[in-house]
Amino acid sequence: MKCLLLLIGLVVAINGAVVQQSDDELVSHILHEIELLDAANYTVENLIENDGYPVETHSVTTSDGYILKLHRIPHGKTSKNLGRVAYLQHGILSSSADWVVLGPGKGLAYMLADAGYDVWMGNARGNTQSRAHVNYNPDKDSSFWQFSWHEIGVIDLPAMIDYVLETTQVESIYYAGHSQGTTTFYVMTSSLPEYNDKIKAHVSLAPIAFMNHMTSPLMKIMAFWSSSLEILLNIIGINEFFPNDDFIKNVMSDVVCKEDSITQLLCTNALFAICGFSRDEMNTTLLPIMMKYTPAGASTKQLMHYAQEINSGQFRQYDWGLLINMSKYGSLFPPGYDLSKITAPTYMLYSKNDWLSAATDVQKLCSQMTKGCKGTILLSDYKFNHLDYMFGIHAPTIVYNKVISLFARN
Repeated sequence: MKCLLLLIGLVVAINGAVVQQSDDELVSHILHEIELLDAANYTVENLIENDGYPVETHSVTTSDGYILKLHRIPHGKTSKNLGRVAYLQHGILSSSADWVVLGPGKGLAYMLADAGYDVWMGNARGNTQSRAHVNYNPDKDSSFWQFSWHEIGVIDLPAMIDYVLETTQVESIYYAGHSQGTTTFYVMTSSLPEYNDKIKAHVSLAPIAFMNHMTSPLMKIMAFWSSSLEILLNIIGINEFFPNDDFIKNVMSDVVCKEDSITQLLCTNALFAICGFSRDEMNTTLLPIMMKYTPAGASTKQLMHYAQEINSGQFRQYDWGLLINMSKYGSLFPPGYDLSKITAPTYMLYSKNDWLSAATDVQKLCSQMTKGCKGTILLSDYKFNHLDYMFGIHAPTIVYNKVISLFARN
């Protein structure tokens, strides 16, 4: 049924928005492409190895039983480890693959490794890499999915960072996060202030905390209907958002988003409608490879938590409803995060064309951090959207060189 619905949806969308061909021609095209799908399971480890870099895989079990995977590039192709440790945290619906998918000399993880850093890439609970638990089966147990990015910030990040510190025997690390990877950092360092001392410097790429000025029309619609949508999802038992199963992964990468495919415009426009239009930065050759790893899945509550941020205009814990809030928090409304407790040196990179991380919200975030925020940096390319930090053609020169420079200052 899922396969049939996907095929029907693709045919309808393409026929109405991209090209004008007959239904028979479109169906024939898609079915032919599906027959030619590459069934290989692209792993992050294989990707890094094929790019010629050393790679290690580590596992961390959290206090509440989630089994998280970390990927490590201990040094560059030819450069030695200079004793500096960098930790990279992906955004929502993403994974550690984001930091290497651009390839050697372009992916931030590779650039840092070549600059002498010992690079660690975390994976939040529930994504493709960390979809495991000591007791729960994510495919059968709804209890597995009862978390938002709050738990990632107060449980996952501390567990992974402590593991990195213990393994490398350093006292503090450099941290770079994108999107949700910045949100969870603010959650961690405001809720557990002792972790500020474990961070030499933090660079936020497309910072997300306050969201009431974001301009994405699709996110506005989701936020408007979020209460009804959450009830519906609970009733029908949907707890996972955009799971990266093999069929969808291969159809998206090898058919819909394939370079020179008649359907690739549909793929790019779907991304633009959420994150901001940025056709000049879209690498259409890379897009099919990206779709092998992204979307990487998330809990529906992660999305709902962001919807609550959009509606409330506040940066606070998950709103479970008045009765559960009273039981859980001792108040009718969820408590806010005290950003003044963040003291780790933090630099925020933002863009005017980012439909999710609005300039007004970034400036508010920086001002409320008081001690920790060392500055907000507007990207020179005003066309950069929310995903261009990870996949944009000029991300290495506009963003990553700046990250390395900011790390070197601290």
